[in-house]
Amino acid sequence: MGRKIVNDAVAYIRSLAERHDRNADWAERAVRDGATLTAAEALDENVTDVLAANIPELLEKIDGRMVTMDDGSQITLATAGLSIEEIEPTWRQKVLSVIANPSIVVLLVLVGIYGLWFEGWNPGAIIPGVIGAISLLLAAYALQIMPVNYAGLGLILLGIGLMVAELFVPSFGALGLGGIVAFSVGAFMAIDTGVPGFEISIWAVGAMSATTAVLLFATMAFQVRLHRRGAVTGIKGILKDTAVAIDDFDGEGYVWLESERWHAISEEPVKAGQELQVTRVDGLIVHVAPKR
Repeated sequence: MGRKIVNDAVAYIRSLAERHDRNADWAERAVRDGATLTAAEALDENVTDVLAANIPELLEKIDGRMVTMDDGSQITLATAGLSIEEIEPTWRQKVLSVIANPSIVVLLVLVGIYGLWFEGWNPGAIIPGVIGAISLLLAAYALQIMPVNYAGLGLILLGIGLMVAELFVPSFGALGLGGIVAFSVGAFMAIDTGVPGFEISIWAVGAMSATTAVLLFATMAFQVRLHRRGAVTGIKGILKDTAVAIDDFDGEGYVWLESERWHAISEEPVKAGQELQVTRVDGLIVHVAPKR
């Protein structure tokens, strides 16, 4: 396929050169070997017609030249004294020139999904949701001018979904690893431009996959530590806290627990300021015992 493309390009460039009486042999070398010339050399080798330092000089030099059109007809150029109008790219084109890169688009999709995901985990955080929504809209804006492979895009979304599911389903990493593989494969398939230098960088995909894997397994490790830590709120959390006696009492009295004054019962005499271990909670009454 590569040879067919090169040969087709050679045939096309030679036909153009021969039509305009240019150096067809050098044109072929430019396609096959990437040959280059300086401006003066290009003029000497009959690759160009004129040499001009700026646009006004170019218009003066090509004035009156005969040009052969595709249909074989010839026209005479009348370019002397023409006004020059410069058209600047619009803000839309400037934005697209920045984000219309396959690697950037995949990164925007990833940031958008994770931004909305973090917002769902922490309602009211606002910033992750705003960043995620903006990233997804920018990605959708850029995708409108790119040849998107929907199977690849589907694999990206499936991979992200599997990695998110890993945080809620105890699959021991199976869903997470599957998600990373699906994301990586989908990233390569998502945008197929066929233009060298405009494909998704393998390093960019590798970096995004590695970063996602680190975040995923770091979150899993954090969840394991939380599970081993046990409850820190409610009755189970209170049972692990230490209370401090407010006054001396034998039987019933009051203690400070979690910055609040609690009614307490102890089977042993307690002195003011003594640290006590909560052994049981009955409604608003805590049973305590001196710490050993």
